Amino acid sequence: MKQAATLYVVRHCQAAGQEPAAPLTPAGSAQAEALAEFLLPLGIERIVSSPFTRAVQSIAPLAARLRLEVEQDARLRERALGEAAPDWLECLRRSFDDLDLCFVGGESSREAMRRAVAAVDDILCHAMRKTLIVSHGNLITLLLKHFDPRVGFETWQALTNPDVFCVTLAADGASIARLWQHNAD
Repeated sequence: MKQAATLYVVRHCQAAGQEPAAPLTPAGSAQAEALAEFLLPLGIERIVSSPFTRAVQSIAPLAARLRLEVEQDARLRERALGEAAPDWLECLRRSFDDLDLCFVGGESSREAMRRAVAAVDDILCHAMRKTLIVSHGNLITLLLKHFDPRVGFETWQALTNPDVFCVTLAADGASIARLWQHNAD
């Protein structure tokens, strides 16, 4: 990386479901408006989103205010956990402890992390230095874990809809700061 870059990593607002076409709820739409107001002064130059409807809708108000296109990158889609045991939460916890654990029909944490990092690597090749990424809780947590190995299941559990992290990348490494202060809706 030739120069420092800032990534704003955003988890989507409240959605009506988990399927790719699930839209935002009315509360999620209100969150998207509040999110746009929060992010507006940060000097964002580019927006790259998961193609899932809830991700694109979460950032549409900001994109409209900034007159930016929402670029979609399928590598930012949510991680496919697969056919985990009935206690999916425990399976998810285990997948953060064992990055190579893979359930039938899913992808391991390491595979999902590599996918997210590949998207970020491509983003960092772009001339823009302040890029906003919109994705999903599990994938965001894995991306943050790439930059800080202390990130894990507890980080995922503490996420809100929406949530915002700032990842500052410099020659001497990365730093992560959580920016969003959740308001109960």
